[in-house]
Amino acid sequence: MKKIVVIGAGFSGLAAATTLASAGHDVTLLEKNSTPGGRARQFKSEGFTFDMGPSWYWMPEVFDQYFDKFGKSVSDYYELIRLDPSYTVCFGKDDYVGIPASFKELLTLFESLEMGAADKLEKFLDEAAYKYKVGMEEYVWKPSLSITEFFDLKVIKSAFKLQMFSSISKQIRSLFKNPKIIQLLEFPVLFLGATPQDTPALYSLMNYADLKLGTWYPKGGMFKIIEGMVDLASEKGVKFKYDHEVTAINIQKGEVRSVETAEVQIECDYVVAGADYHHIEQKVISKEYRQYDESYWDNRKMAPSSLLFYLGLDANIPEIHHHTLFFDTDFDVHAKEIYKDPQWPSNPLFYMCVPSVTDNSISPEGCENVFLLMPLAPGIQDTPELREKYFDILLNRIKQQCDIDIRKNIVYKRSYCIDDFKNDYNAYKGNAYGLANTLDQTAILKPRMKNKKISNLYFAGQLTVPGPGVPPSIISGQMVANEVIKSIMKHGK
Repeated sequence: MKKIVVIGAGFSGLAAATTLASAGHDVTLLEKNSTPGGRARQFKSEGFTFDMGPSWYWMPEVFDQYFDKFGKSVSDYYELIRLDPSYTVCFGKDDYVGIPASFKELLTLFESLEMGAADKLEKFLDEAAYKYKVGMEEYVWKPSLSITEFFDLKVIKSAFKLQMFSSISKQIRSLFKNPKIIQLLEFPVLFLGATPQDTPALYSLMNYADLKLGTWYPKGGMFKIIEGMVDLASEKGVKFKYDHEVTAINIQKGEVRSVETAEVQIECDYVVAGADYHHIEQKVISKEYRQYDESYWDNRKMAPSSLLFYLGLDANIPEIHHHTLFFDTDFDVHAKEIYKDPQWPSNPLFYMCVPSVTDNSISPEGCENVFLLMPLAPGIQDTPELREKYFDILLNRIKQQCDIDIRKNIVYKRSYCIDDFKNDYNAYKGNAYGLANTLDQTAILKPRMKNKKISNLYFAGQLTVPGPGVPPSIISGQMVANEVIKSIMKHGK
């Protein structure tokens, strides 16, 4: 049995801690905040329950496989509801497209938008299904510690078949001409943190996840997943210490000996850092053991940050769906203002989630729980005045496009933005989604899961492999735990 410290109780940290404890090790999980979840924390106020971050439940088999690994099932912890429509896209006033859960209805929708699009969509998703299968089996689970992991002939061949070296935008536009279809198919890669032009065509696997596997909702909110993971971790023996921000990792002769917080010093044999990679390297370990300098990080392409609003309304919103995407302005302009010329957007796209239309347990009777998200370039100025300016812009757009004036019904309001991501998560440049999944930041080109200079320090989460998002973070935690277990078996230390 080894003593292992895991830093951070987000998805990756919880997955790592549980996997290591299940293998028989003594695991302590240190969490900076007072509750678990990381970006997926929850808060309650005035009868409303808010998920603070992730709101999309995609790739359900990743969650199924995770709990199944420990002899459990998702249904032991939460009830899943499949959304229909999966989501609605607003292209302008009285111009909405709902994405049906039924694939037959989806084909009819695409054909109504562009003649011949139904057949092309089937072909596109057949290829995406192959990418999903191979990507999830052969790529996502590779720790990317050495290029030799990718020397297998089958993997090399599949890299070309997966179109790893072409962009998803190019692939989509070679098949479809209708601008609405193009936006619908390019939308899922926004979660990966780069423009469609800079995202490998491999990631059409996200379209398969979206359009074939469906969009789901855990009743009670996304935090139900965290609660389930915490319960499972506790059952396996993980010890939790909240309000314990790690201030130092003590190293002797290239080996971690202990981890410090303001309250405790814990001796350990291994450390898994599920906290912000940049913060751990630049602020917590001493300079001689850093793998990457500040210029390296400054040159990384970061996924966006976000301006978020959590709103409680004292009335129900008529004819609104769980997820609504407002694509009523120029996507390319907003994307440029995130990735190419970082600034507050001139005319932003945004997203509205109203989970209370699906789940009346998260708001008082007759009330509505609303979550607004506007993607934003990381590292730019964040002020109360800017937040309020864009709050007015978003509410005016909802009123203009949906004939819904929610302003008069707001009884609770909280904003969250770049400075909050920095303060709560030590997030580099206040990013919300980690490192962008561009071709030059894929697999071995991401920050390493294992520190080269310290024999027993590992990293998990969205700044290392496999990348941003909830399912990849759960996979990251399991994968890093497997690497630690291999090291223990090989070296006995």
